[in-house]
Amino acid sequence: MNTLSDEQWRGLMPLAAHLGLELVEAAPDRVVARVRHAPELCTAGGMLHGGTIMALADSAGAVAAFLNLPEGAATSTTSSNTVFLRGVADGTVTATARPLHVGRRTIAVVVELVDDDGRPVAQVTQSQAVLA
Repeated sequence: MNTLSDEQWRGLMPLAAHLGLELVEAAPDRVVARVRHAPELCTAGGMLHGGTIMALADSAGAVAAFLNLPEGAATSTTSSNTVFLRGVADGTVTATARPLHVGRRTIAVVVELVDDDGRPVAQVTQSQAVLA
């Protein structure tokens, strides 16, 4: 598979639908997804919860890995490192995931997250296992 629609994504990943994540673009070399600020996704002070941001990043990274899998394989996150750079009190967070390494056993992905003004919100580096 070399692309994925938002509807297919939501079917494969029910958490994405539950959190209101939206898949904007999906190709093997670049995946773009976003989440809109909503009160039910926040922590104290109306700030978007870090777990919401991490779920967005992990989901986008998983799609990037999925689109680079060999036929019949599956994937699962084995590690994830998040660096938070700023809080988000409104608007949308957009995640762009790109594979750094596509190997036979692992796929490494970097995910950059920005706010509506293009300011960095977080950066995530993750590894995904290739499950045959």
